[in-house]
Amino acid sequence: MGDQYEVSEAGASALTIPSLRWEELPEGPVVVLLDQTRLPAEEVERVCTDVPALVEAIRTLAVRGAPLLGIAGAYGVALAAVRGFDVEEAVEALAQARPTAVNLGYGVRRAAAAYRAAAAGGADAQAAAALAEARAVHAEDIEASARMAEHGLALLGELLPGGGHRILTHCNAGALVSGGEGTALAVALAAHRAGELRRLWVDETRPLLQGARLTAYEAARTGMAYTVLPDGAAGSLFAGGEVDAVLIGADRIAADGSVANKIGSYPLAVLARYHHVPFVVVAPTSTVDLETEEGADIEVEQRPGQEVTEFSLPYAQGPGVEAGAGIQVAPLGAQAYNPAFDVTPADLVTAIVTEAGVVSPVTRNGLAEVCSTSRWSKSRSGNGMMAE
Repeated sequence: MGDQYEVSEAGASALTIPSLRWEELPEGPVVVLLDQTRLPAEEVERVCTDVPALVEAIRTLAVRGAPLLGIAGAYGVALAAVRGFDVEEAVEALAQARPTAVNLGYGVRRAAAAYRAAAAGGADAQAAAALAEARAVHAEDIEASARMAEHGLALLGELLPGGGHRILTHCNAGALVSGGEGTALAVALAAHRAGELRRLWVDETRPLLQGARLTAYEAARTGMAYTVLPDGAAGSLFAGGEVDAVLIGADRIAADGSVANKIGSYPLAVLARYHHVPFVVVAPTSTVDLETEEGADIEVEQRPGQEVTEFSLPYAQGPGVEAGAGIQVAPLGAQAYNPAFDVTPADLVTAIVTEAGVVSPVTRNGLAEVCSTSRWSKSRSGNGMMAE
């Protein structure tokens, strides 16, 4: 319980409820999530008493965002261990819940490795080891978030001297995706606190509106000047000279510097290059997957077609209205193409900001070097880096 308050305090002041926490209840430990499908209409917590409930929360995007998925995955392993469930089965289910987000597997593997390493001490020692590792993943993410904000603000000062930044962001990369204040949105928030943010342009981010629902929610709570726009309107902003920099997060970064992020990120990179605007990715080194050689090797999650063919919001709109109920906007039977992510090649990325420093220009060697000098060791298990 002590960690719960510590994490909440260190996280974003924008959130009245922590995005995720571990809680010890009389009937047993649980993982408690701020249900992001209910925002901004309601701030409701979702209690996961077992791994299937947590997997469902991950798949339905009740909990989402690369760093937070890593934390959730680690706590999921601990939950299985402490409650006496099959840990290896939990590891498999959690790691496969969302294939593109490398942090999810990273967090799962760290807690699982700690669990296995404590085998000689028996089940109680294994459960304690898994929980301690999950808490370490959580604490490290808070620290990484603060460092990324610091490095990102310094980079903006170099790229855009004079302040008055007009920043365009896509999807949601703030406190809702992190134990701390986030990735890309943490940098924008740092600029706001320094009096250097003139306007935050918020892509609504189709089809689930993570920008309009979640980034705008966070921006409003922190007092940032922000404007929501349709994804397709970004080009007119660039053409009018209204964008000074693009800041996005990432769900996986390949060894060659290619960046997988929410669908719609790649077109922004193309627009930014044409209009000579910096395109900056902010992500912890735990999102860098040096074992995925290039962007073409990244598995891109495909979402249900009804998210495109129907217009719906994930939360209920009134009494008697079921959450997720949609209005058909395409003809019945229409085929839909609905990838969750696209991949931006490294040569369109101005810089990648990590907690260990900034990579610019983005090269394979530069990315490997910043990862090797981070808090994480060079040893790896699967796709993620293991902490020392």
